[in-house]
Amino acid sequence: MLKKVVYIEGMSCAHCQKRVEEGLKKQREVKEVKVDLREKKAEIILNSNMSDNLLTRIIEDLGYDVKKIEG
Repeated sequence: MLKKVVYIEGMSCAHCQKRVEEGLKKQREVKEVKVDLREKKAEIILNSNMSDNLLTRIIEDLGYDVKKIEG
């Protein structure tokens, strides 16, 4: 399993947090997602590798900006 931490700008409420979590959970590579609204980040556990470009595109398609990806 792989872990990535994605730092996200533009989330301002619990609805934003849930939208990002649900959007990421739809991806077959994603096993688990925890979005921290206060820290403006998502911790993602992957079943298989997912490129940073794909993660960025998914989050940006939801209407948020990716600042940095670690992992």
